[in-house]
Amino acid sequence: MSANNGEQRGGIIVAVVPGQPTTVIEHAAALADDLDVHLVCANVDVNRYLVSSYVDGSVVALPYDPDLPEVEKATFDAELAANIRAVLEPKGVRYSLEQLAGDPAWALTRLADQIDARYIVVGTREAGFRGSLREFFNGSVAVHLAHRQHRPVIVVPLAPLTKGEKLPWE
Repeated sequence: MSANNGEQRGGIIVAVVPGQPTTVIEHAAALADDLDVHLVCANVDVNRYLVSSYVDGSVVALPYDPDLPEVEKATFDAELAANIRAVLEPKGVRYSLEQLAGDPAWALTRLADQIDARYIVVGTREAGFRGSLREFFNGSVAVHLAHRQHRPVIVVPLAPLTKGEKLPWE
């Protein structure tokens, strides 16, 4: 499902990734429904960098790794799109899919500026050691967003700790 830029204006962006629990999309959808605005589901390919983007929302990106295929129009992951559709269509939420490339915080900020988004919704890190390690070295997308643009960032907890558990940096 896609929408033109005018339909997306003033909507909510939700960052989506393959394998992400549906709770992030569900919370973003509830907010979009409450506010009666469009929901933009944005996936960022961190293995490519943006070369150009077009009015129709298509993106051309080059891989950082020279062994990956050359210039191609970035396409939204079909399985991720099907999962999003399964969650959102029964709810009747207006949504579109956007494929982005590069640093997630910069890509989401650029899209938010483009459509004058009200909010950006992201999930927390993956549970476990690998997720904590990746977040430690790369930084939290939510933290980067909070420092790079003026919109509110809503963070949906994916693996909240129970009382007495140590925080990842402890």
